[in-house]
Amino acid sequence: MPLRHLPTCVLLLAALPALGQWQDYERMTRESLLATLAATPPGRAPELRAKNCAELDLRGVDFRGANLSASVFNGANLAHAHLEHVNLTVAFLEKSDLTAALLEGAVLFSVQLADARLPGADLSGARLIGNLRRADLTNANLAHVQGAADMKNQSMGLMRTDLTSAHAAGADFSAADFSRADFSFADLSGARLIGTKLVRADLGGATLAHANLTDADLREALLIDTDFSHADLTRADFTGATFRGTRGLETANTAGARGLPDGAAQ
Repeated sequence: MPLRHLPTCVLLLAALPALGQWQDYERMTRESLLATLAATPPGRAPELRAKNCAELDLRGVDFRGANLSASVFNGANLAHAHLEHVNLTVAFLEKSDLTAALLEGAVLFSVQLADARLPGADLSGARLIGNLRRADLTNANLAHVQGAADMKNQSMGLMRTDLTSAHAAGADFSAADFSRADFSFADLSGARLIGTKLVRADLGGATLAHANLTDADLREALLIDTDFSHADLTRADFTGATFRGTRGLETANTAGARGLPDGAAQ
């Protein structure tokens, strides 16, 4: 089937396990992986592309700068791992444990992170597009993340970050760009979204109670049944946003906010 007929690249990737069960991926053990990392000459990026590392205990392993593109880490324990500036393009990390992992500046393009655990993880400055449905991002650092939809691959359908039903209470999205991302039914209570771009993002059913959205850009966002109870919406821009069943605006700080429904602005 030509790629142009596929709705998204993510759907293609999701079908791969059923088609091949990773049969073309070299199966790694913890020992063989560590040996590969240790054998990499100084100044060169470790090459671990298209490896099967599913279910491995990789806690605290230093992957810094490695090429992990197209590799499989489903169910792996990567808690406290060093993944700064790694290439995880088209990688699979479903149900993996990335608690407090360091992913600063990582490339996470078309990544599969559904049901992954990332509480306290540092993804600041990362490029992130992929499936994070039901992921645990509690208190994670996503400041300056480039998570906006990829508008250059429209022949394959809209590729955007999917955070549906994600748990991101207390997470920091400050100065990040998640335009067109899907946050429907996500828990963003107490999150920091200061200066965050959420243009045309879907926040339907999301909880933003006590969140800080000072200077956030929510132009043309979908805000259906969204909870803004006690949120700080100072100078936030809601121009063209869709409000329906939205809750808690009467308790929010809306000083200087633009585009709110009549009667909501202070």
